[in-house]
Amino acid sequence: MPLITSKFRASGLFKNTHFSTIYSAKIRQVRGVHQDRERIELPDGDFLDIDWSYSLLPDGDGGSRKQTQNVALLFHGLEGNAQRTYMLAMAKLLTQHGYDVAAVNFRGCSGSDNRLYRSYHSGETDDMRFVIQNIAARDRYTNIFLYGVSLGGNALLKYAGEKKEIPSQVKAIATVGVPVDLKASLEQLNYSENWVYRTSFLLDLKSKYRKKMQKFPEIMTPEIYRTIKTLKDFDDVYTAPAHGFKNALDYYEKASSYEFLPEITLPTLILNARNDSFLHGHCYPDIYAAQSKSLFLEIPKNGGHVGFYKPGDFYYSELRCLDFFEETVE
Repeated sequence: MPLITSKFRASGLFKNTHFSTIYSAKIRQVRGVHQDRERIELPDGDFLDIDWSYSLLPDGDGGSRKQTQNVALLFHGLEGNAQRTYMLAMAKLLTQHGYDVAAVNFRGCSGSDNRLYRSYHSGETDDMRFVIQNIAARDRYTNIFLYGVSLGGNALLKYAGEKKEIPSQVKAIATVGVPVDLKASLEQLNYSENWVYRTSFLLDLKSKYRKKMQKFPEIMTPEIYRTIKTLKDFDDVYTAPAHGFKNALDYYEKASSYEFLPEITLPTLILNARNDSFLHGHCYPDIYAAQSKSLFLEIPKNGGHVGFYKPGDFYYSELRCLDFFEETVE
């Protein structure tokens, strides 16, 4: 499938990647989303929290909402959660169009510390697969749609290309701001102008490490903590050993979705802005998209990192992903 010519046009200050990214992450507000939490126990003794929102379409008989056959599972980015604005906005849009929404919090991201030494990472698909199969097995939904942002998008694309069984109810995948090549993304974040993003991530990750030190003092020590100066350091001392990788570089290679893209057969959208401060090189997989019948790649000139501002309640990225889901059903 050739590259999609994007209709998105940024205006004013939103043409600037940093303004677009920071405004969307720190200033934008989304109100009116109700969430009900469900805790799912995982096979290894840990858990995931899912925040549900339900279709707001009237049932026509005086009830508050119509029973729907559509559900969308949303997966957040690094150190995000189901309450981030990009998650709330997508949930709000989908419920207004007749979808139930399951906003998935990765391990340790729901406000409750997870139980085990391990947590989550960019290529973690076992938890994702377990949740998708769990919801598919409930026989309530005919159509399942998957939506991932940044890290969550990378994991979704890897999941779709792993050649493992995917429930027949899964109809389409939409992703936004996806670092499909983790090493290239890290290189981009290491540029001097991107110091605010990598510093913010590093502070959040180190804070979580400190908390986990109290539960696992034999393998997480103050001496190790003091060696964490960069994102790569964190991946070397925690992400890699906690999740079965040799080191950070081994993790970046094996957890990246880039090499899995040619194996994707489900209709899949990747929406990555050309000026995204988190993306570089193979994060724009135009060669694979051109050779695929299932992979739709859209690269607007502007948009920053998940910052496709559009006047009104919803961003271009959210409306575009909804359209992609609707087109698939039609």
